[in-house]
Amino acid sequence: MGDLARIFKAYDIRGVVPDELDEAVAQAVGAAFTEVVGATRLVVARDMRESSEGLAAAFARGATSRGADVIDAGLGSTDLLYYASGALGLPGVMFTASHNPARYNGMKMCRAGAVPVGGDTGLAEIRDRAAEILAAPPAAGARAGTVTREDLTSAYAAHLRTLVDLSSIRPLKVAVDAGNGMGGHTVPVVFAGLPLDLVPLYFELDGTFPNHEANPIEPANLVDLRKAVVESGADIGIAYDGDADRCWVIDERGESVSPSTITALVAVRELAKHPGSPIIHNLITSRAVPEIVAEHGGVPVRTRVGHSIIKAEMARTGAIFGGEHSAHYYFRDFWYADSGMLAALHVLAALGGQDRPLSELLAGYSRYAASGEINSTVPDQAAALARVRAHYDGRDGVSFDDLDGLTVTGPEWWFNLRPSNTEPLLRLNAEAADEHQMAAVRDEVLAVVRRDL
Repeated sequence: MGDLARIFKAYDIRGVVPDELDEAVAQAVGAAFTEVVGATRLVVARDMRESSEGLAAAFARGATSRGADVIDAGLGSTDLLYYASGALGLPGVMFTASHNPARYNGMKMCRAGAVPVGGDTGLAEIRDRAAEILAAPPAAGARAGTVTREDLTSAYAAHLRTLVDLSSIRPLKVAVDAGNGMGGHTVPVVFAGLPLDLVPLYFELDGTFPNHEANPIEPANLVDLRKAVVESGADIGIAYDGDADRCWVIDERGESVSPSTITALVAVRELAKHPGSPIIHNLITSRAVPEIVAEHGGVPVRTRVGHSIIKAEMARTGAIFGGEHSAHYYFRDFWYADSGMLAALHVLAALGGQDRPLSELLAGYSRYAASGEINSTVPDQAAALARVRAHYDGRDGVSFDDLDGLTVTGPEWWFNLRPSNTEPLLRLNAEAADEHQMAAVRDEVLAVVRRDL
């Protein structure tokens, strides 16, 4: 087993099984997590990956060895784990590698109330303690904890349904691509009893992902859903990632809907309930989002990318909602945690509460042309960023900011260039008033970034 620093990331734990992450590591992390957060009880859930059950059981052994009682929630989505942590007031751990390929697994951790555990809020301490435990396993605690199995799926679904009024929506045909991930487990329970004609794609739980990767941010993984929406005459399509904490929306024409558009839609709905409230948007979301939030009396708050950053800023500002370009959506009424299922319910309520097709409903929330995220492999991220800054420096009407990577803003366009934390990549997102201008900005930046490749 290699250095634990390889699998402890900024926000979670993730690595290849068993080369980087095995049951011995999971057991050590279980003991370390229990000690660091001071847990006497905790809750654990897992996705459908072949390694998840064994890793979760090993983690529980580590936790019980330190005297903690473990509630094993079994199969669930990541937002089910957040529900359990919030509703039960317990620290929690979700075993998943989200959208990563089948050979990966990992852990997403939170303190009681779904408060995230990140690199600077306990994760580094857990890493160091787990390494000590692996090197010299401690004696068992005076009391061994217990493991109790408890299925929380129905309670989770019932709670979500209290947060969105779906009582008067019209009948809708809804195509859902679960990608063989946890959406196939949770969607039937959450949608039960609603006037929805479900067109299911890949609901069979299979951690080998035999049909396509469970990563809806990649257009190739939406091909089947787009086709199913058009061929079935569905009103909407929804795609989930592997742990079902993200959702991606397809309109009735089979066209992909930007997460910025969904962020603006849900923000307006939440502002109707809580006028004048702050709304979080990361710096890569469309500038339409802060415009629309302000137009509806809200206070837009711009943040860096990342779920622990979003959650902390929501708690600091009292924001009622937050959205990211990656299709993560965060809700104050859901312990500031993200929930793809709750976001989907909001979209269904908005669509079903009026008679227009989804494309018409959303037209007013989409104002600009965006590039989507484009990755460039570069040997020296800092040098490439410096070249881009120098290229635009001194131009009239151009400004820079360094909140997260480099953001360059012109009169009718902007772009952000962000280095990956784990790979030699620069990630470009560009937006402009129209497609022609966006393409020109995109191509100009990429030419500078890739000049020496």
